[in-house]
Amino acid sequence: MSSTPDRQYDEEITRLVEYVYHYEVTSDLAILRARYALMDALGCALETLQQSPECRALIGPYTPGLVAPYGFKLPGTCHQLDPVKGAFDMAALIRFLDHNDAYPGAEWGHPSDNLGAILAVTDWLSRTGATSQPPTVRSVLIAMIKAYEIQGCYQVRNAFNKVGLDHTLLVKIASTAVVAWLMGLTEKQAAVALSHAWADGHPLRIFRQSPNAGPRKGWAAGDAAMRAVHLCFLARAGQPGIPTALSEPNWGFLAVSFGGKELQLPRPFKTRVMEEVFFKLITAEGHGISAVQAAMALAETMASRGIDPATEISRIDIRTHEAAVRIIDKQGPLTNAADRDHCMRYMVSVVLLKNAVIEAEDYHDSSAWAHDPRVEALRQRIHMAEDPQFTYDYHHKKSGASGLTVFLTNGEQLDEVVVEYPIGHPMHEDTLPKVRAKFERNMQGLFTAEETSRVIDAIHHDTLPVHRLVDLLGR
Repeated sequence: MSSTPDRQYDEEITRLVEYVYHYEVTSDLAILRARYALMDALGCALETLQQSPECRALIGPYTPGLVAPYGFKLPGTCHQLDPVKGAFDMAALIRFLDHNDAYPGAEWGHPSDNLGAILAVTDWLSRTGATSQPPTVRSVLIAMIKAYEIQGCYQVRNAFNKVGLDHTLLVKIASTAVVAWLMGLTEKQAAVALSHAWADGHPLRIFRQSPNAGPRKGWAAGDAAMRAVHLCFLARAGQPGIPTALSEPNWGFLAVSFGGKELQLPRPFKTRVMEEVFFKLITAEGHGISAVQAAMALAETMASRGIDPATEISRIDIRTHEAAVRIIDKQGPLTNAADRDHCMRYMVSVVLLKNAVIEAEDYHDSSAWAHDPRVEALRQRIHMAEDPQFTYDYHHKKSGASGLTVFLTNGEQLDEVVVEYPIGHPMHEDTLPKVRAKFERNMQGLFTAEETSRVIDAIHHDTLPVHRLVDLLGR
């Protein structure tokens, strides 16, 4: 590193600094997909603004009416915020409806969570001229590629959920690394900020799992993004670091929070995660999208034959990968939207009954499906089991397969429907056009077609100062 710390920092920290400050992104595919990832995340934030009163109650200045001059202009709103609160609000809006992109592995996470910190900081820097080179749209794309790579690589082989930690700790790590670079911190200051990010008390996963599942899972990424920005400000102010934040044998992250194991990386940090990220084109927890697609095919078959799923299904067998069984095989009462959108049985039941794709509003307490006794009756007839081959393929082929078999009360068994690579997977050639169509739909409630077109043009304008793009998204 250009500024050698007084004590040697853990290898995990120095590796991150070296990558963010010195790796040159040359992949045209990564840049192309980063544009769509930016478009998709902005659209998800605007979708949340229009559909979630719960999340709308969380955004805006802590003190009503307070405006931060030259601060971050939160898209879709009139709020102008300091970059710390702005990072929370932006990441929470992107993540709240569980509709933003995802990346599989031993841990499943959502790399676009990092855009909350990236956009809040770059917009603020762009407005204030606080750095010698004001950040541009391309600055945002490069920061996204590197944040995606950091979070995604750690997810591939490290199951933080198995030690009870929430995967958003990786949002904090990745966002801290790229925000330090964006703010023009020295490499030593970046190491300081990252050491504090690893030393932080990391969130437990408890708020994603029954019986404690709740809306915190929607704003946990905002909490991580906010913390990353705050830590970079502390490092800039001269706070010293914690060189052995991971490795200290008694008090370090690995000993205290990771069961004494070493963190594993599948490959050097480059650009592969952005090149392979999975775009969510159905509003469902990522592990369940293949099951939703299979249920849609079965619903169409039953409708064409006049079969009533509420009265004529005796049993539904689902075989799927281990992560889906562990994370979204929820039984017992579903008490809120967060419970429902992390329950494969609920998703499948609703799709079969409505003969249409499940939507964000179908999870809300106000939805008729949330209180429909037919949904609960079908949930009780579903049997989920791991298929070892599906689990192997999930880890080695980046698939997310599920197979559904429906048994009818007359003794008939419908042909199993298997979806191996769900819609939005990078292997599908139509994924990027569908991401653009999703963005245009999400813009419709707040923006005209002409305004939407100007935003898309701006996302493709590499040298445009960031605040010029964000200004197009204000209301």
